[in-house]
Amino acid sequence: QVQLVESGGGLVQAGGSLRLSCAASGRTFSNYAMGWFRQAPGKEREFVAAVSWSGGRQYYADAVKGRFTISRDNAKNTVYLQMNSLNSEDTAVYYCAAKGVIYANVVITVSDEYDYWGEGTQVTVSS
Repeated sequence: QVQLVESGGGLVQAGGSLRLSCAASGRTFSNYAMGWFRQAPGKEREFVAAVSWSGGRQYYADAVKGRFTISRDNAKNTVYLQMNSLNSEDTAVYYCAAKGVIYANVVITVSDEYDYWGEGTQVTVSS
């Protein structure tokens, strides 16, 4: 069992930046591929970014490519999402997710494939 707790959300003006963190506990964090998803009001949850458990591979949704960066620190059991050049369309609840994997460079972009989810953190971008 893995417990995930997101933090770092808040209110930011358009063009600003935020860094989200997701702290994991319970199992060996480095054996888990990690992802960030978001859900805006009235919309379905969507993929944002994913990172392999090695940290060596990342994958991004087109909507955030070039603006967001996912990274992880396995020694701290934490995954991060650096968000720059935020706009109103980034307003959503952001969730991190974990999936136990065997291979070091697997990235997972499909929400149904993840086993564990955090409670989410709200990001609001004002225009």
